[in-house]
Amino acid sequence: MSSPVATSPSRVPFPGTGRVAVVTGASSGIGAATAERLAAEGFEVVLAARRLDRLTALAERIGGRAVELDVTDPASVAALAASLDRVDVLVNNAGGAFDANPVAEADLNSWERSYDVNVLGPVRVTKALLPALTASGAGDLVFVGSTAGLVSYEGGASYTAAKHGVHTLAETLRLELVYDPVRVIEIAPGMVRTDEFSLNRTGSQEKADAVYRGVREPLVAEDIADVISWAVTRPHHVNVDLLVVRPRAQAAQHKVAREDG
Repeated sequence: MSSPVATSPSRVPFPGTGRVAVVTGASSGIGAATAERLAAEGFEVVLAARRLDRLTALAERIGGRAVELDVTDPASVAALAASLDRVDVLVNNAGGAFDANPVAEADLNSWERSYDVNVLGPVRVTKALLPALTASGAGDLVFVGSTAGLVSYEGGASYTAAKHGVHTLAETLRLELVYDPVRVIEIAPGMVRTDEFSLNRTGSQEKADAVYRGVREPLVAEDIADVISWAVTRPHHVNVDLLVVRPRAQAAQHKVAREDG
């Protein structure tokens, strides 16, 4: 019987223990689920978002640290960076959709808000924390994008345009950082049912519920947290450039199986 082949240390999962992960938009949805999952993997998690009350409760439960952060405010981002001695992982999760209007009826205030939160926000936070990620010697820069950043569709172009910006931001950084010890990872979820995303976009609970009506098992926040955790715990020479994740019921942006027909 042959002896088992020893596993190279470079091939084993990258440990979370002792590494510091910053998660933006961590007060709810995907951000909160990601913070909880990374804490379970042994990361020291810094939860950052505007709603400090929610952050504090979650941080206490998972043993993390809550920091108030508005990604649209340069001073708030600078304060976050100044408060951190070490950063190994940055999950740029803060974002959102704020309307579902056709371009002919565009609300330019909504467009500006969408771009500021989804694109400029991650740029601000990345720029502020990139020196620490590089100094870690094995940094992970994660962008939570969307399938809306890969495929256009009618309605809500303020969101699809912004998420296309996130996609090209990740691609550009991967080129610019190729000689640095930082991985650039983009996770692009499809239909994910959370408490707030569709509600914020449509403006009513009834319309938000209609988005998922008849869909068997849309993704939930914990599914995306699982994917993010998997990506940042791969051996550090392995870069997950882009991972698209949809529920099985969603074959494409416009093709969703609904049980009610």
